[in-house]
Amino acid sequence: MSGPGATADAAAFAPPVEPSSTAEPGASPILCIDRDTAHDHELLHLHAHPEPMLTWSSTATLMGTVGRRDWLIPPGHGLWVPGGVEHAGAVLHAGEMLTITFAADRCPITWTGPTCFAVGSLLGEILTHLHRVPPDDHSRPAAETLMFQLLTPLPAHHVHVTMPTDPRARAIAEQLIAHPDDQRELTAWADHVHAGVRTLSRLFRAETGLSFATWRAHVRVRAAVAMLAEGASVNATARAVGYRKPSAFIATFRRVTGQTPGTYAAS
Repeated sequence: MSGPGATADAAAFAPPVEPSSTAEPGASPILCIDRDTAHDHELLHLHAHPEPMLTWSSTATLMGTVGRRDWLIPPGHGLWVPGGVEHAGAVLHAGEMLTITFAADRCPITWTGPTCFAVGSLLGEILTHLHRVPPDDHSRPAAETLMFQLLTPLPAHHVHVTMPTDPRARAIAEQLIAHPDDQRELTAWADHVHAGVRTLSRLFRAETGLSFATWRAHVRVRAAVAMLAEGASVNATARAVGYRKPSAFIATFRRVTGQTPGTYAAS
């Protein structure tokens, strides 16, 4: 499904399915691993299921809604949703994603609430391997053990981006998340969504707690974190998220995170 407002059948937000008949009962906490391509504007309406679920976005930009909070899931990141917790989802930018559904009584992940995590190259390879091999493959127990060891929640200074709810401000926000290098200022966006500049300025501050410029800076820094973690240089990252001068990018990054971009690249 690719039309706006359609209900997504994308695996990242799919309800759990029954375990494979080839899996030995009780041998693994994993019920199902699905990999799929998410298409722009796919939606999943609010629902819940007893099985906990882990979603990893390899190249898509996703939005998970849990409770009153929107969780941005850019490429290289994932979201854990405990069993029984109501959640919804949307695809902001098309790409590849993977979902793991766990048995509620056997999953060793103890995070009690929705939790974001980063997926580095090693963890990404393990998730891909687990999807590729059959449930009874001899390598699965060791791969699953390592996967659980590598899954760690993002630190407290992780950049959280609050999404506005007004349809006009939300449309701008989704465009900037998918394309953080977009240079349009609020005047141009006002023409784009047929709203006044003052109205949009008020909406961003009321619904996100930040001015439009500050909110956009947080979006850009959040996108930059993933690029730096994947090995991109500071200069290349600055250009990719909309900064013509690396010095301006570094100053903004330090203001938002309290650290320099090099700190994230080194870690």
